[in-house]
Amino acid sequence: QVQVVESGGGLVQAGGSLRLSCAASGSIFSIVVMGWYRQVPGKERELVARILSGGRTNYADSVKGRFTMSRDNAKNTVYLQMNRLEPEDTAVYYCAIDCTTSQALANVYRYWGQGTQVTVSS
Repeated sequence: QVQVVESGGGLVQAGGSLRLSCAASGSIFSIVVMGWYRQVPGKERELVARILSGGRTNYADSVKGRFTMSRDNAKNTVYLQMNRLEPEDTAVYYCAIDCTTSQALANVYRYWGQGTQVTVSS
């Protein structure tokens, strides 16, 4: 079993900053990818940023230059530093981890957190 817990959401004015955290725990054997997604009502969940096992990061075009994803391997934790926030960034932000577990070494599964609300006021 893998647990994923996000924190750090909240209400901020446009132009402000927030930092999200995501901690993964449980029977993790090997992490392949950790990613941040967001979703607004009526729309599909979209990828915001992800970090691969080798350390490479990918960002959605809409957040490039404003958001930075980082990780602490020892803690199985990733962060999303969000700067120059815009009202369009308002969404529920979810963390996802693609990993193998000690019970299934050959299979990669995705585990989701419960989400954290980010609201940017204009």
